[in-house]
Parts: sequence; structure tokens; C-alpha cells
Amino acid sequence: MLEGIQRESINKKAVKLLRRDGYLIANIYAKGFENINAAFKENEFIKAVRKKDSLVFPVSVEGKSYNVIVQEYQKDPITNRLLHVDLKVALPGVITKYMVPVIIKGTAKGIKDKGVLVQSKRRLCVKCAVENLPNFFELDVKDLAVGDSLLVRDVKVPENVRMVDSDRVAVVGVIKAK
Repeated sequence: MLEGIQRESINKKAVKLLRRDGYLIANIYAKGFENINAAFKENEFIKAVRKKDSLVFPVSVEGKSYNVIVQEYQKDPITNRLLHVDLKVALPGVITKYMVPVIIKGTAKGIKDKGVLVQSKRRLCVKCAVENLPNFFELDVKDLAVGDSLLVRDVKVPENVRMVDSDRVAVVGVIKAK
């Protein structure tokens, strides 16, 4: 389980000191839940996120354990270092919004015709209880020719899960190379 500390001060100076010591700044929140300002060792957090087998993973802050989902993160544009992460507590039975990653499978046939595969949505927003939350959406792109795209309505959604994104938004497509 990933161990973290609770931040007493949330000002800029305290954040800089924590980052210098190798900590990643995090906010833990949920509906009807008091926000927790936390910090995790950056390398330990990255290892924990990479080895997890589902979207939900446990963290511990000040002796209390929470099942959380990475909702959003911020990276430094130059160094690509992780700066901040928002963790949403996965409360059982509560219907709320989650961001689910999209995985592309196959090679589009439009690539052979001088096309370029463009993934415009890396994560899709869904509304469901954590028990019904899919770990990812897998899209097969092998039948896409130049000018074709897969929309949100083409994604297979499990029962009791509702898409929040508009059904006419493109997720992945093949465009003609310039």
C-alpha cells in the first residue's frame, strides 16, 4: 500500500520544500468527503501506479486507508516531471464521474494509404458506481481507412455505465498525411 503524509501548510513555500525533498503533491477528495491535502514520495507513487491492475488502488495517509482513482495530473512541460495529482476516493455504491483510459488495438489499414492515426481522446468520462467501473475501453482500429474515425457512440459500454462525453465526439481517426 502506498504511504503518504498529510500536508499542514498548502502555501507555495511549503510545496517547494516538499518537491525538493522528492514528494509529489496530491489532493484526495470525494463527494460528501472532506478534502485531504497529501504528499507522496514521487518514485513510490509512480511505481504504485504502474504496477496496479485496476483503476482503483489503495493509499494510506496518516494511518487512514482510502481506495482512490487518479482523476487528473499535472506535469512540468519541460522536464516532464509529475508535479501534482488529484485522487478521487472510490466510495462504494455512489454514482459519480470517472475518467477511463482508451487503448488502441491493431493497425489501421488507412496507414498503408499514407494516412496518420490520430487519437483525440485518451480518456473518456463515464458516470457509474465504482463496482461497475471498467478498467479501460479497447478500440479496434484495423478497419479504419483514410477519413474514417471511431466516435464515442462506437465504444462498447458495460451495463450500468453511462457515457458523459457527447456521442458524436471522435475518439480516434485516420487523416490524410500532408
